[in-house]
Amino acid sequence: MPMPAPVPLIHITNLSKTYTMGGRSLNVLNALTLSVSSGDFIAVMGPSGSGKSTLLNILGCMDRPSAGTYLLEGADISRAPDNQLSEIRARIFGFVFQSFHLIDNLTVYDNVSMPFLYAPGGKKDIHEKTVQAIDDVGLADRMQHHPHELSGGEMQRAAIARALVNHPKIILADEPTGNLDSGTGTTILRLLKNLNKNGTTLILVTHDHEIAAWAGHTMTLRDGKFI
Repeated sequence: MPMPAPVPLIHITNLSKTYTMGGRSLNVLNALTLSVSSGDFIAVMGPSGSGKSTLLNILGCMDRPSAGTYLLEGADISRAPDNQLSEIRARIFGFVFQSFHLIDNLTVYDNVSMPFLYAPGGKKDIHEKTVQAIDDVGLADRMQHHPHELSGGEMQRAAIARALVNHPKIILADEPTGNLDSGTGTTILRLLKNLNKNGTTLILVTHDHEIAAWAGHTMTLRDGKFI
């Protein structure tokens, strides 16, 4: 008998998101369907206001769809309670943002170890994973520095270390090179590409065709729909 097809890591069907503002409804996402397999590197492109970041927030369990289904590892989490979504975020996802989202009064080490507030472990295990993640992005000599003492590229590498410290299955990156010069941005993309080659599933949001070219697949959003 043929082997059954593997269950997609992510599968969304007819997923929509509507916000109500001033008594008016704003449809941000309209009946999207998408499958993501383990090990994929997908770029989601589109102009500002096309719904890219909203989609990423829903995929990362930071927001909820208004309609449709979201299957994560085969389980429907479309209407999961908040505590379950928090546990999923800590266990499955790592997040990288354009503006880094580092806490300036914390060292690189403390910033990178922050995910363990939501997925605690033993002190030795936390220390070893934190040091390893920082070393993996080439910041071992900046571990006790604060964000304001780092370059933009170093801050983004610290943010990536924080995203990968818990060995997530999926990294969601929202315009991760948007605040960087082209040379530094290429360094960050090489780092993300290497994580993907080592098995991490990567979904990246961008409006730049050159950045999207690093991905294995590209999806384009316009007016809340894939085109």
